[in-house]
Amino acid sequence: MMHQYLAIKAEHPNHLLFYRMGDFYELFYEDAQKAARLLDITLTARGKSAGQPIPMAGIPHHAADGYLAKLVKLGESVAICEQVGDPATSKGPVERKVVRIITPGTLVEEILLEESRENLLAAINLHNGLFGLAALDVAGGRFEATQLDNVNQLAAELERLKPAELLLSDDDALLAALPEAIQNRTGRVRYPAWHFEPQSAKKRLTDHFKTQDLLAFGCESKPAVIASAGGILHYAKTMLQNGLEHVHSLHTYQTDDTLVLDAISRRNLEIDLNLSGGTHNTLAAILDHTATAMGSRLLKRWLNQPLRNQTVLNARLDAIDDLIQQQNDTLLRQSLKQIGDMERILSRVALYSARPRDLLQLGRALQTLPELHTLLETQQAGKLLQLGQQIGRYPELAELLDRAICDNPPMLIRDGGVIAEGYDAELDELRNLKHEAGDYLLQLEQRERERTGISTLKVGYNRVHGYYIEVSKLQSEQVPADYQRRQTLKGQERYIIPELKTFEDKVLSAGEKALAREKWLYQQLLETLNASLKALQTTALALAELDVLVNLAMQAQALNLCRPQLADEPGLFILKGRHLTVEALSKEPFIPNDTDFNPARQLQIITGPNMGGKSTYMRQTALIALMAYIGSYVPADEARIGPIDRIFTRIGASDDLTSGRSTFMVEMTETANILHHATAESLILMDEVGRGTSTFDGLALAWAIAEHLATHIKGFCLFATHYFELTTLAEQFSNTANVHLDAIEHGDKIVFLHQLQEGPASQSYGLQVAALAGVPQAVIKRAKQHLTSLENQSVASLQQPQNRSVPQQQFELFAEPAPDPVAEALKETVESLNPDEMTPKMALDALYTLKALLKQS
Repeated sequence: MMHQYLAIKAEHPNHLLFYRMGDFYELFYEDAQKAARLLDITLTARGKSAGQPIPMAGIPHHAADGYLAKLVKLGESVAICEQVGDPATSKGPVERKVVRIITPGTLVEEILLEESRENLLAAINLHNGLFGLAALDVAGGRFEATQLDNVNQLAAELERLKPAELLLSDDDALLAALPEAIQNRTGRVRYPAWHFEPQSAKKRLTDHFKTQDLLAFGCESKPAVIASAGGILHYAKTMLQNGLEHVHSLHTYQTDDTLVLDAISRRNLEIDLNLSGGTHNTLAAILDHTATAMGSRLLKRWLNQPLRNQTVLNARLDAIDDLIQQQNDTLLRQSLKQIGDMERILSRVALYSARPRDLLQLGRALQTLPELHTLLETQQAGKLLQLGQQIGRYPELAELLDRAICDNPPMLIRDGGVIAEGYDAELDELRNLKHEAGDYLLQLEQRERERTGISTLKVGYNRVHGYYIEVSKLQSEQVPADYQRRQTLKGQERYIIPELKTFEDKVLSAGEKALAREKWLYQQLLETLNASLKALQTTALALAELDVLVNLAMQAQALNLCRPQLADEPGLFILKGRHLTVEALSKEPFIPNDTDFNPARQLQIITGPNMGGKSTYMRQTALIALMAYIGSYVPADEARIGPIDRIFTRIGASDDLTSGRSTFMVEMTETANILHHATAESLILMDEVGRGTSTFDGLALAWAIAEHLATHIKGFCLFATHYFELTTLAEQFSNTANVHLDAIEHGDKIVFLHQLQEGPASQSYGLQVAALAGVPQAVIKRAKQHLTSLENQSVASLQQPQNRSVPQQQFELFAEPAPDPVAEALKETVESLNPDEMTPKMALDALYTLKALLKQS
């Protein structure tokens, strides 16, 4: 047995091997020690190797799901090794083989999955300087891939996808190009590079999709996409030991088609994960009241990948408007609640791993479809009518499942009792033999009492010896000659007779035959469903989208949202916008604020006190734009949203100790990313840039960054700062404006108004906020004395500019410099040159003149 175990383990060195022995999965050697530690189970020993006991640990096979769930959460993968041979005919150990490898990214079992979150397997490769990224949702059948130019785009997509498992081509060039954060992320697996070779990957994909080429999938001329998609498909099929027939399409997408958010912006906006990594108090938590788990997953997918296609977005908005007008949203939601997680059930059907209760739920879902069709026929929006056409009608399958599966089936088919009575005559006959056994045994007992004259004779059964006739030892001499002794007990003798033996063989074999018949019938059901799998998956996808639209319609009414206008001209106007999450958590009424971006207000400098609401205002602007770009109503009285290609946020920062970067370094890295990639159509949120260094350094950086945003990028930027000097930018640039969030002092206290006002703030109220935070009064008092001294010093220096012992004022730093006479002469000389009229000698003389001027400077 250990020879067999070691041979199988050698084929799966990187996985815990669950080796089936009877009713247990056993682990040996290092696997046993690791599993005992991770699962908190007993470590024991069995046999010896080289004179030392062999470590062993085991779990009951019927309770394996719970242990597997724990291991998967810890990032472990497990190879399931089952007995596939017949013990009755086996010589030596029963034949065993690995039938499934469970890894974090290839889960399909319901108990191992989080129902409202996608569980993705992703793969990365590098080809000719381009990154190929593929993502496969094995449990849902969704398969997508893209080609990316740089590491920043790759990191942003990984943050959007959040794969449970990440395959990296074991290629030196790729590993050299990837930052450590990606190479060391949880769940990453290095996979042999030859699986990502474009030609073999293309053959693998065309064989899977049964096509001649990949033109239909938009990646025929994208070898990086083909390589990543082919590699991930090979890995998934190997782990699942299955052909993945439910994966019948590959979607190749461009990041330019979506509103791009980088990894930092996603975290700062708390779309579906908050800053501490949880799911509460996020935009998704507020919006998601979907009726189905597949609808919940789709909504999160929309939120994490907003679209720029206004035709698609307006179709969604029309659907929401129609649902509100027709007042069908509540009725549709009630029907959708009967659907369940049809998407994942169909994937398990395709993998032949669906459980009886999956089929029961699928049958109920199919019975609900006529009711949904009736409701959708009353709608007028084109999108809803289109979804109605995509949602099929399956009366035969609904009737089949209703007849086949009993009302309350057990968890597993191996337990029996799944197929309903009356569905199959042969199965009913086999079951009746077992059910009628009680009556037969009573009749037999009565006949034998009369035949033998033994009134205390009993007919019984136990699992070890089967059926028997029991009499007391005192009466054993009265038994007929055809009684054969089966067991002797203290005071009793047990016998068997030919008639009872024949009945026993018939009944016991009937139970085995009934279970075998039931398993065969169940397999036939799965095959029948698989014949309609693609159409059923289309229906499931349409139901999920309908669920999201119904949910958004209901939330539009519950949260007092308005329909945004998607405009073609640049700009962003929001009347009385709100932050949904803050509004939901606040005990006080939320103060709405307006936002107005236009050519005269592209850069808006926001000043005001800490805790005054600057960050909330900035985030709500971005979240309103994001909601509009998924086709949702938004929290405002009115909203007009122009074209936006990306959303950038630089809000808050902390040390990145693992990478050896300080808070200021993190802040500057994020800022550099914005300055390199933002465009005139980007929405940019920048909060307190330059705080992590000296006052003059920070102010100089903040000024230069704001100036660059105003003069070069010219995107829509909210720039929050405590450097009041930056408010003078509005006087220099026609596209810059000042706004502030105000507060008032009442005695020694401060009251935050949270109301956006035009113009710069009068002060930052830093000492008042410090007092609110609980800083001792003695420290506050001393700070006030220092503040007065500093202010007086500033006034004195302004009155005595020639006194250079006083620090140069911050305003002076950004005054226009005095003209440089040499620079002016150089400029005049260059402007006087006319290359078209110059001889080579004249050009040479001009070059000498320029060098002489340059030397003077």
